Amino acid sequence: MLVTSWWINTFLVICQLYDPSFVEVIMPTLLSASILSADFAQLGNQIRECEDGGVDWIHIDVMDGHFVPNLTMGPFIVETCNQITSLPLDCHLMIENPETLVDAFAKSGADFITIHPENNPRVMDTLRHIKTSGCKCGIALNPTTPLENVLPLLPMIDLLLIMTVNPGYSGQGFIPEVINKIIRAKELSFDYPNISYIQVDGGINLSTIKKVVKAGANCCVAATAIFRNTTDIAQNIKRLRNEVD
Repeated sequence: MLVTSWWINTFLVICQLYDPSFVEVIMPTLLSASILSADFAQLGNQIRECEDGGVDWIHIDVMDGHFVPNLTMGPFIVETCNQITSLPLDCHLMIENPETLVDAFAKSGADFITIHPENNPRVMDTLRHIKTSGCKCGIALNPTTPLENVLPLLPMIDLLLIMTVNPGYSGQGFIPEVINKIIRAKELSFDYPNISYIQVDGGINLSTIKKVVKAGANCCVAATAIFRNTTDIAQNIKRLRNEVD
């Protein structure tokens, strides 16, 4: 079940203005497990281990080999994941012309579809398309893309994804300079209660997850920190949880 409707988020924002610790108590940090680092020969088992271990969402990184150099998953993987788990499927489209595939991902079972504004002149229309498809919509920003570039889009989105690495590959090092962007995103979210999630993706591990949550993120995507030792997935999740709960 997806959590936090717009009215709940408005309530949380008002409460946080009076007592910042209040939201942290009633709105724990969500953890989205990126299957980019999973063993695809054991994908079903590993997704179930993530679910049993307590992750909140499954994150699916979609790359087309053009927008970013790597080539990864498509709608058929989303459909497979939808058959494996009832967890929300969090799809991050790092692709050119994402508007052409919104319907395919929605029909495959995506709950969230996040797109990039970089080199995407039709981003506003695509966000509307995602909404009409029945999915929650998000905007993802590369590390060098200023928040000011997407101010007109903020009233339209449910999720704002701040990339803390340059997109394209799993296992990259966290870019610490992006912390200030997370802080600014959290400040902006007070004016846009429709933004239920400030998500971070890239280099999230035991030493960085607490920093991004303190800066204002309430949803963290983790890949190698969960899947690097595939015999210990549940324990890896527990360690991440212990840093922020």
